[in-house]
Amino acid sequence: MGTRHVAIDTQLGPVTIVAKGEAIAGLYFRHHIRRPPQEAFGPEVGDVADPLLEEAVRQLGDYLAGRRRRFDLPLAAEGDAFQHAVWDIVKSIQCGDTTTYGRIAEQVGGRALAQRVGQAVGANPLCIFVPCHRVVAADGSLTGYAGGLKRKQALLEMEEPPADDAGRLF
Repeated sequence: MGTRHVAIDTQLGPVTIVAKGEAIAGLYFRHHIRRPPQEAFGPEVGDVADPLLEEAVRQLGDYLAGRRRRFDLPLAAEGDAFQHAVWDIVKSIQCGDTTTYGRIAEQVGGRALAQRVGQAVGANPLCIFVPCHRVVAADGSLTGYAGGLKRKQALLEMEEPPADDAGRLF
């Protein structure tokens, strides 16, 4: 199958999920920074008409409802080797945790790469599925998120375990 997409409404606003072949290639908000042109998403299909998109919609819904903490989807983001190295690290950040651009830079070659790491994180076409909202500034403040800082804050708050469930594994 070629490129196709499904558009859904979520509590974070409208979301478009893009599939290419047998993998998910994008998740975009309506006013997403670096959102490709609509024609790049291929035809719109109903999620029930496409098993891969149906599963992506189901897993995203479960995550947003607090019933899922990680995704099990085939992902295929387009990017260069450096971006993929950064995104692989971002994928490993556990739900409820955060890291900094500087820590990721240290893992990919040195703190001097922090700005380049920030650019790679910002270019992530699979936000939420590759949880770039879990990357924060060195002082813990929220910086840059392609879906907007309000969404980043909402996602991080949603991932915090309730006070009485701290330490419980899902």
